[in-house]
Amino acid sequence: MDTAETAVVLSGRSYPSQPDGGVEGYQAKRTLPVRVELARQLRRRRTRLTLGFLLVLPVLLLLSFEIGDAGGRGRTFADMATASGLNFSVFTLFVSTGFLLVVVVALFFGDTVASEASWSSLKYLLAAPVPRVRLLRQKAIVAGVLSLFGLALLTAVSLGVGVLWYGAGNLLTITGEAVPFPAGLVSLVAATAYLAVHLSWIAGLALWLSVSTDAPLGAVGGAVVVSILSEILDQITALGSLRTYLPTHHSTAYADLLGAEADWTEVAHGAFSALAYATLFAVLAIWRFHRKDITS
Repeated sequence: MDTAETAVVLSGRSYPSQPDGGVEGYQAKRTLPVRVELARQLRRRRTRLTLGFLLVLPVLLLLSFEIGDAGGRGRTFADMATASGLNFSVFTLFVSTGFLLVVVVALFFGDTVASEASWSSLKYLLAAPVPRVRLLRQKAIVAGVLSLFGLALLTAVSLGVGVLWYGAGNLLTITGEAVPFPAGLVSLVAATAYLAVHLSWIAGLALWLSVSTDAPLGAVGGAVVVSILSEILDQITALGSLRTYLPTHHSTAYADLLGAEADWTEVAHGAFSALAYATLFAVLAIWRFHRKDITS
């Protein structure tokens, strides 16, 4: 029975159909708009709690410095965190890179398809009909927007809190340089942009796991575990040059951008590595989702 015949049975009247069999007026590119999916995700408690924690974290770090004993002044991000607002923001990024930001990105991307499957709503979305590749792309775009917003929010709030409390002084680097505030601000933006690129490999991995399981926590947890495992392996010096192929090896390469003269060597290597892994995982996600038997 064709589309028109089905329409007659359902509504008692016939609707003209397109050459591809779809009802006249149906356009796949108009299904599941980004603004609709974004509004839907912003209404979720998970999204609000995650963004809310990123908003509060700089304040918690500030309180820890004020309550605790600052001690001596060394040459680490932690030792110089209270030197200026820029240093405080850099420290916030540094302590968030290895785990917190990984969890945030994994949460937004790992929950894309797996959550729909766990709610038994995925098959209804595909029956709307929303083409599979488009559904995956739209959800990935929204997850990317939320991840980028979360990273920018963390940087902006930490900078604002730092400047308000410690002033808009120079950015002191671990090599002893003092970078003026305007140049330091540019360096901070560049470091944040690099972090966004670096975290793309987590996004791709979480997306792949999301289409491979019906359990959102499995996808999120799997991506976080892989990141932790990569961090552990990166500490084993016996692996030698093999460590450079680990996705987390260049996670803090943005430190090379925080001096008076930026060194882009490690940053370029890190960006290429992250984008290569992200592309591989994204291709695997599309391939898997295109062939997945949707039962829930």
